[in-house]
Amino acid sequence: MSTVYDCSVQADRTAGLTAAAGAVRSGRLVVLPTDTVYGIGCDAFDATAVRALLEAKGRGPDMPVPVLVGSWTTIDGLVLSVPRQARALIEAFWPGGLSLVLQHAPSLAWDLGHTRGTVMLRMPLHPVALELLRDVGPMAVSSANKSGFPPAGTAQEAWDQLGEEVGVYLDGGPAAENVASTIVDLTGPDPVVLREGAVPIAEVSEVLGVEVEVAR
Repeated sequence: MSTVYDCSVQADRTAGLTAAAGAVRSGRLVVLPTDTVYGIGCDAFDATAVRALLEAKGRGPDMPVPVLVGSWTTIDGLVLSVPRQARALIEAFWPGGLSLVLQHAPSLAWDLGHTRGTVMLRMPLHPVALELLRDVGPMAVSSANKSGFPPAGTAQEAWDQLGEEVGVYLDGGPAAENVASTIVDLTGPDPVVLREGAVPIAEVSEVLGVEVEVAR
């Protein structure tokens, strides 16, 4: 049975974060607030939980799940290398609405879907999300909605779509942006924006000192 915790109430927030951490560690799904939209998440290293996440969304492994981290330094253990451009974008926009696609470390035992050796990483600017991530480590997190439906901007909207398929809902109030993150792919010779969202392309280009192309 699912439980919803109101994180605006300190006692509920404490209880909710404890319950969410327990759910993640036991391979169950949680819904958590972020600075963009609400996310549905699980332990990034639990392949069975990741499959359950994809099933809850009605999605296949051809659309791999991004990973959220709780600190800048966490990514050093997740990727093959952190290029200079990635460091610049992290310093400028993390925590915040920018996702980076990088080559993941080949030694990692995870299955996020058909990633072709890459991983999409982000550090969200939300205190509830960060507290959970710093407790349980990297989480596979996708937008909290059924595939083809609008992303959830509130815990109630997430519940309406996902219901009992999720064990714990952390209600952090309405999403501040209610817009998805901007995605920058750094796996090729030049940075490419795969999706413009919370961070304008012009700001990404300014930080990198180059005109960033948008994927066609």
